[in-house]
Amino acid sequence: MFTGCGTALVTPFHADQSLDEGTLRQLITRQIDAGINFLVPCGTTGESPTLTRAEHLRVVEITVEQAKGKVPVVAGAGGYNTREVIELAHELESLGVDGLLSVTPYYNKPTQEGLYQHFKAIAQATRLPIIVYSVQGRTGVNVEPATLARLAAISNIVGVKEASGNMGQMANVIQQVPASFDVLSGDDSIALPLIALGGRGVISVVSNQIPGEMTQLTRAALDGDFARARQLQRQYLPLMEINFVESNPIPVKAAMAIMGLLEPVYRLPMTPPKAENLARIETVLAEAGLLPGRRQRIAV
Repeated sequence: MFTGCGTALVTPFHADQSLDEGTLRQLITRQIDAGINFLVPCGTTGESPTLTRAEHLRVVEITVEQAKGKVPVVAGAGGYNTREVIELAHELESLGVDGLLSVTPYYNKPTQEGLYQHFKAIAQATRLPIIVYSVQGRTGVNVEPATLARLAAISNIVGVKEASGNMGQMANVIQQVPASFDVLSGDDSIALPLIALGGRGVISVVSNQIPGEMTQLTRAALDGDFARARQLQRQYLPLMEINFVESNPIPVKAAMAIMGLLEPVYRLPMTPPKAENLARIETVLAEAGLLPGRRQRIAV
C-alpha cells in the first residue's frame, strides 16, 4: 500500500494564520491528478508542531475526503508522550485514514528499548498499519537497524521512513528487516540509491512542487529503468537540494508561493526565507521550468 512516491503535504494558511481549507483541497486534487501514490498530511512538512489538535484532525479529515479512496492517506501521529500519541491515533483511525506515520519521540531522547516499547504500545492500541519515522537530525535519536528489525516483527508496523542520510545504515536496515517491510527514503535526493538497495520508495518534499515527475522517478527506479530515473534525478536534483537551503518547510512553501500554488504564510517559529535564499529558490524554479507566466512575489 505504501510503495512509490508519497507526498509529505504542506499545510497552507491564510494571511491571518488560519487554515486555508480551499487551497488544501486544491493541492490534494493536484497531487492525485498527477498520479501520486499516497498522501501524508500533518508531518514535519505540514508544520504539525504548530497545529492545534482540532486543526490536525481537520487537515487529515479534508485529505481523506478529497482523496475519496483514490490514494491511501498516511496521517502524521508522533510525539514524545506515548499516551498522547495513542489518543491521536484513535482519533485518526476514526477518520478513516489508511495508516500512520509516527516520528520518534523528540527531546526526551529515549533509549533503543524505549523506542521499541513506544512503537509497540502504539501498534497494540490501533489496527492501523504504522510507518516509523526515523529522523535523527530533528529528533536527536536514531532508530538503529536492530531496533527496526524487532519492530518489524510486530504485525502492523509495516515500514520505516528512513531519514538518517546514512546509506550504510539504510543498507543494514534493508538487510535486517523482512522483505515485506517497506523501507522508504525520507530524503528526496537519495530515494534513487535507496531503491537500488531494495527500498520501496520515498515520502517526498519535492513532490509538493513536482508530484508527477517525482512519481515517475520513483516508478522508473522501482521498475529497474535506472537510465530514466537518473535522467529525472539530474534534472530535479537542484530543486530537491534547494528545498533544504533553510529548515523544511520554509523553502518548499516559498517555492510553491512563487509557483502560484499557495500564500507564503508560516507559523512561528517558521519564518520566510532570507532574501538571498529566496532569490536562489526562484532561480532554481526558473531553470526547472516551473515558473508561471505571472508569479507571486514574496515580501521579505
